Amino acid sequence: MKEYILAFDQGTTSSRAIVFGHNGIPLAIAQKEFTQIYPYPGWVEHDPEEIWSTQAGVAVEAIMKAGLETSNIAAIGITNQRETTIVWNRKSGKPLYNAIVWQDRRTAAFCDELNNRGEGPKILEKTGLIIDAYFSASKIRWILDHVEGARRMAENGELAFGTVDSWLIWNLTRGGLHITDVSNASRTMLFNIHTMKWDPELLDIFNIPLSLLPEVRSSSEIYGKTAGQLASGIPIAGIAGDQQAALFGQMCIEPGMVKNTYGTGCFMMMNIGDKPIVSKSKLLTTIAWKIGNETTYALEGSIFIAGAVVQWLRDGLGIIKNSKDIERLAARVTDSEGVYFVPAFAGLGAPHWNQHARGMLVGITRGTTSAHIARAALDSIAYQTLEVLLAMQTDSGINILELRVDGGATVNNNLMQFQSDLLQAKVIRPKITETTALGAAYLAGLAVNYWSDIRDIKQQWQIDKTFSPKIEAEETLSLIRGWHRAANASKSWADDPDYHGSLK
Repeated sequence: MKEYILAFDQGTTSSRAIVFGHNGIPLAIAQKEFTQIYPYPGWVEHDPEEIWSTQAGVAVEAIMKAGLETSNIAAIGITNQRETTIVWNRKSGKPLYNAIVWQDRRTAAFCDELNNRGEGPKILEKTGLIIDAYFSASKIRWILDHVEGARRMAENGELAFGTVDSWLIWNLTRGGLHITDVSNASRTMLFNIHTMKWDPELLDIFNIPLSLLPEVRSSSEIYGKTAGQLASGIPIAGIAGDQQAALFGQMCIEPGMVKNTYGTGCFMMMNIGDKPIVSKSKLLTTIAWKIGNETTYALEGSIFIAGAVVQWLRDGLGIIKNSKDIERLAARVTDSEGVYFVPAFAGLGAPHWNQHARGMLVGITRGTTSAHIARAALDSIAYQTLEVLLAMQTDSGINILELRVDGGATVNNNLMQFQSDLLQAKVIRPKITETTALGAAYLAGLAVNYWSDIRDIKQQWQIDKTFSPKIEAEETLSLIRGWHRAANASKSWADDPDYHGSLK
């Protein structure tokens, strides 16, 4: 009986499932968008039960599309939107509150308090993270403090917290497993990346009981088996946060190798080997994965809004009907004619880390058209990526000459060319751009010996297209200066203390 690996790719706007064969090529893909909930400005939520129902639904659909039975699935690998926070009742399995999404800013004022108290250096040293509402810890605290009876229940051991991977596995095993992996744990701001344990001092700072937290496991092992969901007895064998999974799927397995994922947000990661480096450029130090007894670390630059800006042009402004229309609209003009779009809808991530910044559209004239705005929106993704790459070069001391790319926006050749021009580096798109799901599949497959070792799967990575710079570095300088002016305007807009109060 021929066997396959099923990857769950639970993202910010949709749940996806992909069936992979031994050659690493997708056999079938199923995808379903789910509801984005915006109760107040700066708040973003999901329904955890809709996350589960859509993910279970697409898993069944992908298996059927591939013409397979569940008995053909050798293992399940899971990759997920990170930091998104779910707290549920251990007995009923019901969520106490909606999932608070990584983009959510409701805890920004509390994070400011922590910084003002001088907690930043301690938290950075232990976790590799900069204090920000982006991470899970302040979101957990908010739920415990704002849902009636939640803190009492947590202290009595009646509640469970999990990032989305934990929530999916809880449901797959009917409550049999409450676990996460090191890559997801390292994004909570509660996990010490040196001791590889939940840190008592961090739990005390955020006032979170240890009993709430999942057991932390490696990224590639047989954790357990499905229990009546989809089918009984399928090994669950790989877990990694989406960006770490993409780094592995891109086979960036040597120190110094870099990938950038263009999804809802944009995330650049560099493999830095078996020892963490503390960033001097406001990048994050995170755990990439743990396989066996070997832990691999990474530097990461997080851009909160990338592909989401295209969704906003579609759903908010209505200037395109489908996301794929953006390339055709932007191609009507040769450049943005001085229009800059800073998509700080959820603050600015690396290397700014300004959680109060908000979106900015500047340089508009009477001659500005929807095409110029579309072009500026796409350009913003490339400019933000440039800032992160320069910070990464500074921290690592490595001159990055090659960037491996994946994610939905990489199909846009004009964007990839502009990215190469700005970076003055090669931008390499692989033949299989489903690298996030592929990374999860590889981690699961290694655990069940579907692939014998990393050397076995490294040979599968193949180039689809290489973009090389077509303009000289000097020609990019005025463009980059314009971007810096626009980004600074976005941050200046947020400097008014009365404006901060309106966000609380």
